[in-house]
Amino acid sequence: MSQKTKWALDPTHSEVHFKVKHLVISTVTGTFKEFDGSFQTENEDFSNAQIDFSLDVSSIDTNQEQRDVHLKSADFFDAEKYPKINFKSTSFTKNGDDYVLQGDLTVKDLTRPIKLSVEYGGTATDFYGNEKAGFEIKGKISRKEYGLTWDAVTEAGAIVVGDEIKLDINVQFAKQV
Repeated sequence: MSQKTKWALDPTHSEVHFKVKHLVISTVTGTFKEFDGSFQTENEDFSNAQIDFSLDVSSIDTNQEQRDVHLKSADFFDAEKYPKINFKSTSFTKNGDDYVLQGDLTVKDLTRPIKLSVEYGGTATDFYGNEKAGFEIKGKISRKEYGLTWDAVTEAGAIVVGDEIKLDINVQFAKQV
């Protein structure tokens, strides 16, 4: 049995962004300010890593306080009842220099499979001798598949919030000794 290596998320060098169409003509970008994650692997190349990641729903920030309050409400995430968005990997497979990450994403009380593309940024040692690994993760989900079904239509018939959410996540992990 090979030795498992554990890696912990470095939140000061990580970001979680999302984009959604607004009125079909423009894009709103948001971020989650608080999140946590870890993974463990038995391989040097990270394949088959077991990954856990969670977002704190109340940390959502779209640079517009009223919109953020609405997103935290029962119309959308219902942050009081469902404070976390969780992800657990089912596979992490090498694809050239990069990876394909598959897993289960849970928003509110709905869990659905998701497939994400992962660009491996490499590993480096910081000033303090900690080994770090960087990844850029991209993907798309349908918000309605996760029970985020609030909809409105303008008088002219434009949909206020698009269904497709683009995810753009940059994470750095520190090897645990």
